[in-house]
Amino acid sequence: MNDFDIAWVRAQFPALNLMESGKPLVFFDNPGGTQVTQGVISAITDYYQTSNANIGGAFATSRRTDAVLHTARSAMATLLNADAEELVFGPNMTTLTFHLARSIGETIRPGDEIVLTNLDHDGNVTPWLDLAAQGAVIKFVDFDPADCTLDPAQFQAVLSDRTRLVAITHASNAVGTIPNVAAVTEMAHAVGAWVFVDAVQFAPHGIIDVRALDCDFLACSAYKFFGPHAGILFGKATHLRQLTPHKLRPAKDTLPHRWETGTQNHECMAGITAAVAHLQEIGQHSGAAAGSPRSALESGLKAIHAYEQSLTTHLLQGLSQLPDLKIYGLTDLDRLDERVPTVAFTWPRLTPRATAEYLGEHGICCWSGNYYALRLMERLGLEEHGGAVRIGLAHYNTREEIDRLLNLLNDCK
Repeated sequence: MNDFDIAWVRAQFPALNLMESGKPLVFFDNPGGTQVTQGVISAITDYYQTSNANIGGAFATSRRTDAVLHTARSAMATLLNADAEELVFGPNMTTLTFHLARSIGETIRPGDEIVLTNLDHDGNVTPWLDLAAQGAVIKFVDFDPADCTLDPAQFQAVLSDRTRLVAITHASNAVGTIPNVAAVTEMAHAVGAWVFVDAVQFAPHGIIDVRALDCDFLACSAYKFFGPHAGILFGKATHLRQLTPHKLRPAKDTLPHRWETGTQNHECMAGITAAVAHLQEIGQHSGAAAGSPRSALESGLKAIHAYEQSLTTHLLQGLSQLPDLKIYGLTDLDRLDERVPTVAFTWPRLTPRATAEYLGEHGICCWSGNYYALRLMERLGLEEHGGAVRIGLAHYNTREEIDRLLNLLNDCK
C-alpha cells in the first residue's frame, strides 16, 4: 500500500511504544478491544479539565457538555450514515441490546418467531433467547463448519409470516466471517420482520451504511474502533418512537433521550468524536480529495481495508506453512472481501490457553477461548477443548509483527 502511511498511523497510538522484555508489545488482541489514539486520550482529558458537568444546566461547563454530546452524535451519524436522533449511547453493545430486547419483548406474542445464528457473539444471542419467556419461538441458522460462512438461503428456509426479528452479525468476532447482511435484511423485510445487526467487529474494518443495509437496528462499540469503552445503538426513528423504553419519569421522552437511561459517560462521548476523526484523518492523509466528513471517512476506511487485506494475506499464507495448525474460517485469498482480519486456529503443540501464554511471554497479545462466541465454538467442537487462539489484526499492525508471530509459532516445539 504505497498510499498507506503506516508510520504515521502508528505514531497516533501511544500504547504502541510499550515494551516487554526489551521488545515492543504486539497487539493482536484487537477483536477484544483496540488501542486508542492520542487524540482520544486528549479529548477525554480535555473534557475533564474544561467541561465536566451534567447536561441541561444554565452554566458554562454544562453548556460545554451539551456541545460535546451534540458533536459526538454528529460524528456517529457520519460514521453510520444515520440521523443523530437515531443514535442511542450506552455503556456497551450488550447492555444496549438487553435494553432494546426488553422493550421488543413486550410486543412479542406466543408463537412469534426470532431467528438467530450460530455465528454470533452471545451478546446478540442471549438477549433474544430471553424472549422465549414471552412465548417467542427461537430458530437458529447454522453456518458451514468448513469455512464458517452463512448461506442466505438458510434464512429463507426458516423465515415465515410469524418471524418478528432476525439478529445477525456484520462480522464474526471469532473467525472473521462477513455475512451478506443486506440480502438477509431484504428477505426478513419481505415477511415483515425487523433486523438487528451486531456491527461491533465490523466497525474498525469497513464502511457501515445503515441506509444501504436498510437494517432496523445496529449496534457497535467505540472501543473496537480505537475509541473509549462506550456502546452505540442505531434504531430507525419510527421504531424508537413506536417501542416503549424503560426510563425514569422525569427523563425526556424525545429521541434519542428516551432510550438513554441515567447520566451518560460524557468523557467517553468526547473520545468517540476523536475516534471518528482519526478515521477521517486517515482518508485525508491517504491523499483523498477534499470533501464531506462522510467522504473523508469512507476514504479512510477504504485505505484501512486495502492495507488490512495485505496483512491478512501475509498472515494466512504464513499460518498455512505450519502443517499441524488448523485455521477456522475463510482461507481463500480470493475471498478476503468476505472476512475481516480476525483469524482463529488450533494446533496439537499447545492448548489454546497455553499458546496465548507462550505468545504473551514473548510480548504478543492475543486471546484464547470462545470470546463469547459460544455457539460457534460448540458447533466446531472446540468449546470442551478450550476454544481456539485468535489473532486479530488492525490497521496499526505490520508485516514485521506478523513475522514475529510466525517465527514464535514455528519455534514452539
